[in-house]
Amino acid sequence: MKALVLAGGSGTRLRPITHTSAKQLVPVANKPVLFYGLEAIAEAGITDVGIIVGRTAPEIRAAVGDGSALGLTVTYLPQEAPLGLAHAVLTAQDFLGDDDFVMYLGDNLVLDGIAPLVEKFRRDRPDADILLTRVANPEAFGVVELDEAGRVAGLTEKPEFPRSDLALVGVYVFTSAVHAAVRAITPSTRGELEITDAIRWLIDRGCTVRPTVISGYWKDAGNVTDLLEANRWVLEHTKPAVHGTVDADSELTGPVRIEPGAEVRGSRIVGPAVIGAGTRIHRSRIGPFTSIAEHVTVEDSDIEYSIVLAGSFLTGVRPVEASLIGRDVRVTPAAPRPAAAHRLVLGDHSEVQLPSGPPAFPDRVPDVPAERS
Repeated sequence: MKALVLAGGSGTRLRPITHTSAKQLVPVANKPVLFYGLEAIAEAGITDVGIIVGRTAPEIRAAVGDGSALGLTVTYLPQEAPLGLAHAVLTAQDFLGDDDFVMYLGDNLVLDGIAPLVEKFRRDRPDADILLTRVANPEAFGVVELDEAGRVAGLTEKPEFPRSDLALVGVYVFTSAVHAAVRAITPSTRGELEITDAIRWLIDRGCTVRPTVISGYWKDAGNVTDLLEANRWVLEHTKPAVHGTVDADSELTGPVRIEPGAEVRGSRIVGPAVIGAGTRIHRSRIGPFTSIAEHVTVEDSDIEYSIVLAGSFLTGVRPVEASLIGRDVRVTPAAPRPAAAHRLVLGDHSEVQLPSGPPAFPDRVPDVPAERS
């Protein structure tokens, strides 16, 4: 059995972070999202992996390499454009051949792993096995309807009016029967070759498509809210360890992991939290549910329920909460109002929340004309 991992999407829901970084490499608990899927594949006993890549291919290649560090053999498969999950299968046909394969979306986390799913598939060998879970917002996913016998009765991609709360998780197992399906379907109204259409094609021709409903933790970490939630869940299972330096004036509470070369001085770290290698935390409070990546400096600040990426510098900011801070970012306090207004340098698709207050320049506020009687 082989694995096909999709890492070619553009990550529009994570902009502006993904203007300069692959969404699959955004870290959860200081590990790229993509690596959770690759590790799950290796744990299931699959070693031959094809990774679909797009414009961020150089980043993905630099992070994963040949896969040997994860016990895998990796082949990179360029996709001309993100034209749908079924198009990814078309792109990978030469690599996949006639082998059974797992298809795994690279920005998904199934933290209980996929080994039981793969083992069951190898034993029973249906034409397809699709992983499902119940969600509160099924209109955002591919939705599956089951009949009274628990068989797949219908599939719809992001329906306006969902008839079920069962969503496709982003992990599929197929035999080579799926190749005929992806060749036979046509693009949807979204202009994509939908994997739901390919699965429906299999069902219509009498193929066996088995649903597997999971109750363990799963998250599509494709937007900031879900990424922070995934980070929280992973951190809750963090084992405490101190490999860096923590001075006598600092306090660690709860499960905290301090990576080698990190320095904590005069600070309080409230777990679950992880502090990356070479990071400096001085006179600050960190956590809970916070991941600080490598070579970050945090001084005189208060950060919780957040992710800070590598190389960033934060000083004198209190508090920071529910935030995703990118690589090599500087966050510093502004001059007190009303001496200066907020000074912003923002990229496309940024989102900023600022405190409201009295006008900084009251003399510039135009008079409101009186109403005419």
